[in-house]
Parts: sequence; C-alpha cells; structure tokens
Amino acid sequence: MFYLLKTEPSTYSFANLQKEKTTMWDGVTNPQAVKNLREMKKGDKLIIYHTGEEKRTVGTATVVSVDSADAKTPKVTIDVGKPLARSHTLSELKAMKAFESSLLARNSRLSVVPLTEEQYSIITGK
Repeated sequence: MFYLLKTEPSTYSFANLQKEKTTMWDGVTNPQAVKNLREMKKGDKLIIYHTGEEKRTVGTATVVSVDSADAKTPKVTIDVGKPLARSHTLSELKAMKAFESSLLARNSRLSVVPLTEEQYSIITGK
C-alpha cells in the first residue's frame, strides 16, 4: 500500500527525518487518519508532504512497524527514504485526473491519506 503523511515542517520536517533516519509517527487524532495509520503494514511506501506555507511533497519513507495496541493512538515507525527529485504542490495534484477521486483532493486537511500505486508513481516520478 501507499500513503501520504502530512507534517508541518516547523514542527517536524523531512529534514528532521533525514537526520534521525527513523521516527515514530504518532499524535494523529482525526478518526479517519487514525484508521489509515492502523491499516498500514510493514513495507508500505510513504510520501512525506509539508503543510503550512509549503503545501508540497518533499520525500519518501517506508513503514518499519505498526503498533496498534491502543486503537485510538496507533504508533507507526517509519524509515527515511529519499528527497523527491520534483515536488508537487497540492494544487498541482488536485488538477491531475489520477487524483480526482483521492481523499487528498476531497479532504485536503486529512493528515494520513491512502494513495494508489499510480498516484505514488506520479509523485515519485517512477
């Protein structure tokens, strides 16, 4: 599976993840986003997206483990991937046919968004 994780770069940026290599992705409270975190599996591929002033995709990561012992606050450990060769803004993604039915286009405030393989490929350029 593929997911997009949103983060405010002033709180935790892709550069922080690059420095730390691994982090726990927790603190998500929106019920739909929590459900998406619980559904993650080891090896799932991730896109890191900066919110706030940037509103753009910045890098990749991979799910290392998922601890759903507490269903209300799952903890997902992720490993850093690579910076994206090309960033995509939210408005660029929303304008693409492949994202028409995506939660990213329909609910752009959601912090954990499932992606299709095609959407992931568009963002990563692979």
